[in-house]
Amino acid sequence: MTGPTSNRPSTTPNNPVNGLDQLSTLVRDGVVTSVMLATASMQGGLKGKTYDAAHFLDEVAVHGASLCGYLLATDADMHPLPGFGIASWDTGYGDMRFVTDLATLRMPAWLPETALVLADPVTDDQEPLAVAPRHILKRQLRALDERGIAASVGLEAEFVLYRGTRDTAARAGHQDLKPLFAGSRDYSLHQPPLLRRYLTGLRAALSGSGLRHEAFKGEGASGQVEITFPHGAPLHAADQHMLLRHAAAEIGAAHRVLPLFMSAPDTGVGSGLHVHLSLHDTEGQRPLFDSDGTDLSEAAQHVIAGLLTALPFLAPLWAPTVNAYKRLTPGTCAPVNYSWGFDNRTCAIRIVGTGTRRHLEIRLPGADANPYNALAVILAAAGYGLDNKLAPPLPVDGNAVTDSALPPVPRSLDEALQLMSASELAGQLLSTEVVQHYALAAHHEAEAHRVVVSSEERRREIALLF
Repeated sequence: MTGPTSNRPSTTPNNPVNGLDQLSTLVRDGVVTSVMLATASMQGGLKGKTYDAAHFLDEVAVHGASLCGYLLATDADMHPLPGFGIASWDTGYGDMRFVTDLATLRMPAWLPETALVLADPVTDDQEPLAVAPRHILKRQLRALDERGIAASVGLEAEFVLYRGTRDTAARAGHQDLKPLFAGSRDYSLHQPPLLRRYLTGLRAALSGSGLRHEAFKGEGASGQVEITFPHGAPLHAADQHMLLRHAAAEIGAAHRVLPLFMSAPDTGVGSGLHVHLSLHDTEGQRPLFDSDGTDLSEAAQHVIAGLLTALPFLAPLWAPTVNAYKRLTPGTCAPVNYSWGFDNRTCAIRIVGTGTRRHLEIRLPGADANPYNALAVILAAAGYGLDNKLAPPLPVDGNAVTDSALPPVPRSLDEALQLMSASELAGQLLSTEVVQHYALAAHHEAEAHRVVVSSEERRREIALLF
């Protein structure tokens, strides 16, 4: 429940491998033997291929890569989903071209002799694919830039660690997973040996990959930990979060620890992906939220109002799973309504800091949010508030969770989907194509859960017998 300590952009280089010339040298010297090409899925995972390094330099870096277009039209299990225009059985699930973003080229310390680069899908006309998560975020960053504004973002990620591996969890039917430690370790400086070994390995992996982070700490639930990252460019922040998830899983496999980036990993437990946001003008680098005491700058007021106005109609992009809405309930330390307040963790939007360090903490997204989509809708909503000079309601001084007068968050993905599908504002901010694509994804996610029989249903039926 901490947050990034500074809203100044990080000076950490985004590109530890300095372009193709340096990569060629690393390949020639035998330091790099393979290159992993990765792209962001709808669900916020990394998918792709691992290429022989020489082939990557000769072909992929020059011409791009051809991967099946269904990468943005599947569920979490990579099952093809019907109804998507970009890929379907009717079109034969053909290939799509992916172009590398060489600014993301790095050597992940957890992947021996391997470089990694992110890639973006393009259309047959070589235009960015509108529904690709990185492009959705880039579009909002361009819109801010056209206003003469730049954003700085620090992400605060919570996740839960369990004993075992993906395979042992599957053999157990994903039931009765054992947290790595019992009870709250919030702010505790005493770590069980396995937790210490895991976190030491993860810290080393991130630092060795040029991925600067501020701090790790225990959290309030069994097995729960938190990591915070310095403020920086939003696209880099989202890229870094994707690599965190990958590193957490890879390091975990080596220690037989299973990290779960899940909004509600257990009943009454919530893991968030809190977004710490500041804005500044692109000419003078003047912080737009700069103010003292309880006074808010006009820009901050407009942004807060924009967030409270637009985010209710964009929830399937910041809370894309059925599970996400089980976190947005009382008792999980997550917001349950659209509210804001000064240093008030019961609100959806928390005002943090004073003067030039003042920023907003948006506490709505959960651990399973796609970081690109979550940041994109936050920036779109912020821009909407600025453009229309919206005014926020009064701040909440007390416990927002118990204030029934505040507008509630959706209680389910179905409810969130209905709100987005009926909203003209959602299409105005993101484009009709993006809204329809992710509305269909949300529909498939909800339908997949609708037919699954849970152990709780069996327990209740057995209870009726006795």
